[in-house]
Amino acid sequence: MIIVCPKCATRLQVDQEKSPNRPFNVRCPKCSATISSGGASPAIEQSALAVGGSPSTDHPRFEQPTARAYEPVAKPAPAVEAGSANEALQMLAELLSKSSGRESENPNARPAWNKRKALVCASESYREPVAKKLSDNGCEVYVAEDTRQAIETMRSKQLDVVLLEPQFDPAEQGSAFVVREVNVLRPPQRRRLFFVLLSPSLRTMDAHAAFLNNVNAIVNLNDLEDLDRIMDIALREFNELYREFYSASGLTAL
Repeated sequence: MIIVCPKCATRLQVDQEKSPNRPFNVRCPKCSATISSGGASPAIEQSALAVGGSPSTDHPRFEQPTARAYEPVAKPAPAVEAGSANEALQMLAELLSKSSGRESENPNARPAWNKRKALVCASESYREPVAKKLSDNGCEVYVAEDTRQAIETMRSKQLDVVLLEPQFDPAEQGSAFVVREVNVLRPPQRRRLFFVLLSPSLRTMDAHAAFLNNVNAIVNLNDLEDLDRIMDIALREFNELYREFYSASGLTAL
């Protein structure tokens, strides 16, 4: 089996036949951190990092290799009078003018045309509500239906946000694989990914719980109605934290 160091992401191969049946600890040969073979991070609340290789690409139940892009249902536009249309155009011009002014004041601001790419990894009952909230908030949203789609999308798309719910694809230990995929990212890549845990029990925006679960933010499932507002606040704080880093590196904010 394979276990991953939570500190430096070094992967260690352990002979499962010679290892004890109960959880055990080993010392990382690279950074000397203690690695546990036991349960996963509380983020997934089930078995996790020692789950072996990546999901098989020829599994018969896997058909679509990457997550589907979310397409919101288009609503018919109400008819407007000529006067109302002119007022709307004037308001739009003012908004665009203010937006360009803000971008000139902050050269690291994310351009309005560059949408955030977000991946939703959640059980079926939460996929559509979460995807709709993100889409309404201006994100380009991908919805993973199984583990392989999630992993392939994380590797092929330059994602900005990943949202994970603990009961995502439990048959294939989906949460474990998503967490591991995030944990093995190099530090520069990890800084450019905002990882959100959708938890049934933890408090929304609990910074201590987020730290313990190795995520950037926590959103309680009961607070999904306010997901757009919560994400705005969390991302604003994240970008403020890395503002000097972005400036020195010539990067735009997430």
